[in-house]
Amino acid sequence: MEPILVITTGGTIDKVYFDAKSDFEVGESVVAELLQQANVDQLFEVLGVLRKDSLELTDEDRKLIRETTAARPEKRIVVTHGTDTMTETAKSLSVLQSKTIVLTGSLAPARFARSDATFNVGMAFAAVQTLAAGVYIVMNGQVFAADRVRKDRANNTFVRC
Repeated sequence: MEPILVITTGGTIDKVYFDAKSDFEVGESVVAELLQQANVDQLFEVLGVLRKDSLELTDEDRKLIRETTAARPEKRIVVTHGTDTMTETAKSLSVLQSKTIVLTGSLAPARFARSDATFNVGMAFAAVQTLAAGVYIVMNGQVFAADRVRKDRANNTFVRC
């Protein structure tokens, strides 16, 4: 099977805590480490495109993600992304009909012991290998078509719409 591209854009999944500032910031991506710890035997490449909280992403950032995704030869791509605007980026990517693109993230940083990051990345990595071409969001143990999902902020989960 051809290699899978993992594009990292930041978000909670890669946040780190800085004591001096008593705040969280997006740090280096841990996605490659998560896949290596899981003994993933499928070829993959991790490409860092952005390191931003998704609330800070602009239309230009989404254009960069879309253009990077379109320019790459890989047909199967996982995008790690902050959950607050993940659906907006998914809509931006929906014009790329010939690729299977799966967006995922986490509600707690991957560096935390109690994080959904490892599960979500693993599920996204499996989903991108089995789904038909299109754009999807994988969160909360579910696979959503990108145009039929929203984040339910009150319950901190993703739901079909």
